Amino acid sequence: MTWEERWHPLREEWVIIAAHRQDRPWSGGTVTREESTLPQYVPDCYLCPGNSRVSGAVNPQYEQTFVFDNDHPCVSMEAPSETAAHSEIYRSRPAQGIARVVCYSPRHNLTLAELTVDEIQQLVNVWREQYEDLGRRADINHVLIFENKGEVVGVSNPHPHCQIYATNFVFKTIETEARVSQRYLAETGRVLFRDIIAAEQQAGTRIIAENESAIAFLPYFARYAYEVFVAPKTTHPSLATLSGNEIRDFASVLKDVLVRFDNLWQMPFPYVMPLHQAPTDGGDYNGFHFHIEFHPPLRKPNLLKFLAGPEIGGGNFLSDTSPDAKAAELCAQSNVHYKQT
Repeated sequence: MTWEERWHPLREEWVIIAAHRQDRPWSGGTVTREESTLPQYVPDCYLCPGNSRVSGAVNPQYEQTFVFDNDHPCVSMEAPSETAAHSEIYRSRPAQGIARVVCYSPRHNLTLAELTVDEIQQLVNVWREQYEDLGRRADINHVLIFENKGEVVGVSNPHPHCQIYATNFVFKTIETEARVSQRYLAETGRVLFRDIIAAEQQAGTRIIAENESAIAFLPYFARYAYEVFVAPKTTHPSLATLSGNEIRDFASVLKDVLVRFDNLWQMPFPYVMPLHQAPTDGGDYNGFHFHIEFHPPLRKPNLLKFLAGPEIGGGNFLSDTSPDAKAAELCAQSNVHYKQT
């Protein structure tokens, strides 16, 4: 049995590892296997080419990626510049920004895992263009790109897409990561994430995929069972400074991880996938290391990781699995998608 706490240096918090709990009795709800039997085109899908959206706009007959301003944005540049002060201890401020949607492909029945490396490389370039375009605006301090995949994380439309929130504020996780990384650089002269990569390479047991300039690993301090980080080996605060070869290598490793996810249970694997990029507020972020994180909600094919007493009530994440064991499961999977075998 394992009772252990592991330090998460990027978040500055302890993660409780209790891997023996994975096989405890369970009588809760299940998650159905989401086999991809969808057609290539759906007439009432607001993301498919040529279809109308709620705003009345008609999608073009796009052939690769398609980017548009979200019809239901969570932030807007039209947000009031002043908010009412409720009391001395209660504060509010405007949530201004731009929300966009990026469709990965005109095909309704594909997932990111099923795109080719060339298509993923093209998508990564779109992510970079959006980060640069939005981030250079004086009133945008952070550009968050993320994908929510699967009904279990609340996705209402399975058409492959991600979202972008470009905001006048920096999201808390990135704010913490930036602060911690910059402090570590000042104290040690080293980049924190580079030291994490070195530790994972030294351990060797949690690396999922690796090539000349990119790496994917299930970190020592993983909070979710199949939490995977994908990163360039050289430090870049964002996608903006990656070379063409680095983007190609990054796309290849990203594809490898996505395929192994799907192959694990031969189903479209659900996850939350945020891109961790430095804020665009003009600060010094030499210590920030761009990477993608995957936070999959499943521990088994029909078993969700629920946040309960320790996480919500106590504030410490409790992992019911061993990062080393889960990494071994992913490494054992083929890097050829199960639908192509």
